[in-house]
Amino acid sequence: MAVGSDPVLGAPIAASRAPRVADWAARYLRNALAADAGAALLAGVIALEARSGGRIPAMTYLWFTCCLPLVWVAFVALARGYEPRLIGAGADEFRRVTDAGIGLVAVIAVVSSVVRTGPSRSYVFVALPVAVVLDLGARYWLRKRLHRQRAHGRCMRRAVAVGHRREVARLIRMLRSEPYHGLAVVAACLAGPDAGTAGMMQVAGVPVHGGLEDVVAAVRDADADTVAVLACPEMNGVRLRTLAWALEKTGTDLCLAPALLDIAGPRTSIRPVAGLPLLHVDHPSLTGGRQAAKSLFDKLAAVLLLVLLAPLLLAIAAAVHLEDGGPALSGQLRIGKNNRLFRRYSFRTSAGDGQRRWDALTSLGAPDAGLLTIRADPEMTRTGAWLRRWSLQGLPRLLNILLGQMSLVGPRAIRPDQAMRYSDHVRWRLDVRPGLTGLWLIRGGSDLPWEEALRLDLRYVENWSFALDLQILWKTWSAATHGNGANRSRAGRPGRASLPL
Repeated sequence: MAVGSDPVLGAPIAASRAPRVADWAARYLRNALAADAGAALLAGVIALEARSGGRIPAMTYLWFTCCLPLVWVAFVALARGYEPRLIGAGADEFRRVTDAGIGLVAVIAVVSSVVRTGPSRSYVFVALPVAVVLDLGARYWLRKRLHRQRAHGRCMRRAVAVGHRREVARLIRMLRSEPYHGLAVVAACLAGPDAGTAGMMQVAGVPVHGGLEDVVAAVRDADADTVAVLACPEMNGVRLRTLAWALEKTGTDLCLAPALLDIAGPRTSIRPVAGLPLLHVDHPSLTGGRQAAKSLFDKLAAVLLLVLLAPLLLAIAAAVHLEDGGPALSGQLRIGKNNRLFRRYSFRTSAGDGQRRWDALTSLGAPDAGLLTIRADPEMTRTGAWLRRWSLQGLPRLLNILLGQMSLVGPRAIRPDQAMRYSDHVRWRLDVRPGLTGLWLIRGGSDLPWEEALRLDLRYVENWSFALDLQILWKTWSAATHGNGANRSRAGRPGRASLPL
């Protein structure tokens, strides 16, 4: 294998070879292909049964059904549904399956109009939509299984992070907190004054392999398959282009992380201007018709839930009152939209004045000021313990939604003293209503450090969409049933999460 020397990177360059695909990725793609074929075959059988109505089907449709898996797999491949970079995260994998279905319908329509023959519309309009739905379900199941494996450190891509020390450390912490993305930083190459500290320091527990000129060597030494380059002025156009050429020859993926790490893909687009690929960032959707629709959806959902849960709410209120004769509801001051104070309602779970007890405990340094739940409350009632175990104490907050003070999904509802800790560049998270649930809850709840919870609040505000809200609501149930840090037993064993739903 021929080897050359790179004048900018200062490292040997191996001869060109095909991009590497890890064993786990190849196995995942084989399973995805099998799932695609199985979904198409099952959809064909369903369409055949629907068309024949229990009669013996025509031989032509039997052939259509047998050939449908091969045709479906071919169209998914044409839609680039088997690219390794789509594995495990993002909506592109599902979008390409949908594109394959739309493309196959279009091809069948054109061919049928030209040759005046082909499968009937009743067969096509059953088989292909069912194939898309079944395939999306199968792909989703494969992805969730992959996420469970990644939670245990398996099926991960090995990455070399390149940039300034602070940003590299931030990237490492983010990837560790969200392992389902499948990227594990195994080495770092630092820019700036820390570039010459190879072998003498670590960044967030990851060894430093040198500076920008040592990236290719770091990839080889760490057996990495990805390089993640963070925004830094030292990585200019010439150096970045040379790095891309060197990594292409070794089959290593190159990822460029912009300075705005928490901006989601739908808000960004690359548009060439005067030959330069500029990253354009759209404004977040904080006002207008979409927010009005969100508010209407919240209130309709709150009314429906209050009606459906009315017997349960009355029973809980009676149980809370009968246990010690105190009020059924409690209300704590919180900061809402546009920095307005409101009382957030909950079923009372403790005896006495919960707000005074909170102030006393925080003054002693018991919980971190960022936590939402006092972990070991000595005055918790038996009914209150049951409510927290089953995440029912926050049901009265549906009233706050009806009053326009809260939303189903949003940032955390924080106390006035917590709002004082906000710096100017993050105060605009108060431009939206706080939520009963949100990213902060499904990613850790009360276990999150203050800075991490704040980052998730900002990510939600900047990237809000109805799809994101639905995704968070879907994951909230999983967080409630598996326990998410908000409620632990006094012996230290994990319990169910005490969610505000």
